[in-house]
Amino acid sequence: MNTFIDEEIHLKILRLLQDNSRITQREMNQKMGVSVGKINYCISALSEKGLIKIERFNKAHNKSAYMYRLTPKGFEEIARLTLSFLKLKVSEYNRIKLEIQSLYGQVNQTDLESCNDPGLLTDLKTLSKM
Repeated sequence: MNTFIDEEIHLKILRLLQDNSRITQREMNQKMGVSVGKINYCISALSEKGLIKIERFNKAHNKSAYMYRLTPKGFEEIARLTLSFLKLKVSEYNRIKLEIQSLYGQVNQTDLESCNDPGLLTDLKTLSKM
């Protein structure tokens, strides 16, 4: 089990539930590109951790629909995970930025002038200003 991936999926689910407590697992699957089985597994884990409460409600056309309510602990987890991922992404950004600078330094001006990828040249000009 990849804890990082599970935490990322948990954060995405919590954010979806924050926006729409009546979202279905099928809708989560479509928005996230994660299997319904994995969504179900993660929903159960979030419930066991006390981050969400699952309530059943009756609708005329669907007698087994669920409502997912975030608990105060769930809102705290969103903040914690968001900060954790922000720290990770900033670290990744800095690492990639150094790698781009190194590659840019390895490519001489002649190579750049013969490059027939205008998008790459535009991106490099933008990056060189950073």
